[in-house]
Amino acid sequence: MTPALRTEDYVKYLSPEVISRVSSLELRARLVVEGFLVGLHRSPYHGFSVEFSQRRPYMQGDPLKNVDWKAYGKTDRYFVKQYEEETNLRAYFFLDLSRSMAFGSKGMPTKLDYGKSLLASLAYLSLKQRDAVGLTLFSDRPISVAPPKAAPSHLKTILAELANAESEGKTDAATALDEVAESSNRRGLVVVVSDFFDDLDRTLGSLKRFRFKGHETVVFRILDPAETRFDFRRDATFLDMETGEKLATHPGQIRRAYLDAIREHLE
Repeated sequence: MTPALRTEDYVKYLSPEVISRVSSLELRARLVVEGFLVGLHRSPYHGFSVEFSQRRPYMQGDPLKNVDWKAYGKTDRYFVKQYEEETNLRAYFFLDLSRSMAFGSKGMPTKLDYGKSLLASLAYLSLKQRDAVGLTLFSDRPISVAPPKAAPSHLKTILAELANAESEGKTDAATALDEVAESSNRRGLVVVVSDFFDDLDRTLGSLKRFRFKGHETVVFRILDPAETRFDFRRDATFLDMETGEKLATHPGQIRRAYLDAIREHLE
């Protein structure tokens, strides 16, 4: 009999380098999520629950598990608890496909691959919890929109969309967010994955629209270590992956200004 993996075993397998070598998004998602759940010792169905509504008199044939024994102790009469099923969570996932997301320094997955793994894992987890998941792929415009569904078979749709997604265009999160916000009247969870090399005032304005409509918003900013450390030492030509603009310089001459600029942008 094969022994079960321990939590520390899963953690060992969950590094970005290891995950990036697993070609199947479905396998990647399962590895991340099931390892995560093992680490937390939680059921994959913790997102599904019910809310107490009222009591009614017991009738023959009612399940005994629903009898309110506390009420019986006080009244000497049998009552049954009635529950109102909570509306499952509706999750709206957004993934940036702009050309800057195709960057990955040596030995690292690209930002796009990392984002795909992240959303594949969240979709796998959400659908296991019977929540509805939708996916919008965008660059300077919405490229594809898969409306939220809770069916287990919807996972294949989400994973296929992610697997076939390729980087194109410039970053413009606000346009995609605004389009989905118009039709998302039911409150839910909004998850945006991007490097946010974008007009942040417009993006934050769009996120506030979701918050105003009662949505919970979560932002995952994906950056490569080279973009935050700028550890380049030799003369180099830097290429803007979205505009094609080139800059030939010695990194030491611009390092301080670059780090100040990226820090300000992050803040």
